[in-house]
Amino acid sequence: MTWTTFHNRGELLRLVTTTVDARRDGILPMDLEGVADSFGDELTLLAALQLKWHTRLAGAIERALADQPMDLDDAIERAWGETADRLPGIRLVLDHYRAEPLDDAMATAMTKATGKEHVMLAVMAGRSSVGDPTSASVGACLEEAARLRHRGAPAVVLHPARPSLLERLKAVVAA
Repeated sequence: MTWTTFHNRGELLRLVTTTVDARRDGILPMDLEGVADSFGDELTLLAALQLKWHTRLAGAIERALADQPMDLDDAIERAWGETADRLPGIRLVLDHYRAEPLDDAMATAMTKATGKEHVMLAVMAGRSSVGDPTSASVGACLEEAARLRHRGAPAVVLHPARPSLLERLKAVVAA
């Protein structure tokens, strides 16, 4: 890929992002000029949008963990919601094609990408490790809590309340 091609593809991806944010219908905008030529098919464009979502989510999680290192679940949920607010069209597209993939290849790709995102959420929340077979289900619970919180509904308590740092220090001093 030449620099010009790379630059043009980046510009097209920004146009796609702006378009899906404006349309908010969850459909890939393959009708935009140059998109089919640059990305080729829906799966390639969807993969580019998935990568953009994942990168932004990972960055938001890192920032949230720096701000709130003691309540990891809260940081993950807030980061997910902030990312969904910044990339609403992309989130709608990913949700749409996750629920209604165009073919088996897209279904497989979305399942794999979703699983990896769930593992990342669980690991970053300190609730699992990468090799743990339960990490994807833990991450799925974190995503669901983030979605509920993002929509304004109360989040589901996924684990018993952990004592605060002050409560733990008091317990140590008392012992």
